[in-house]
Amino acid sequence: MSRQKRYLDGRRVGDHLHFDPREISKFIEELVRPHVVRPNLESAYAQMAKDKKREAEAMEWAEITFKDIAHKRS
Repeated sequence: MSRQKRYLDGRRVGDHLHFDPREISKFIEELVRPHVVRPNLESAYAQMAKDKKREAEAMEWAEITFKDIAHKRS
């Protein structure tokens, strides 16, 4: 068996698997990025604010929550 260097997808270097660090980094970045990098939140919130029914429900929920907190403190 030849002991030539080979890279990713299970190819071997001698008797050991070898993964190119750049390929590992790229894999991790592609895996993690969607969970850490957020899209433009400002435009997303602006779009949600246009939904009047949703805004009314959110306002009602917020008011009830604030009243509940005020009641617990008194």
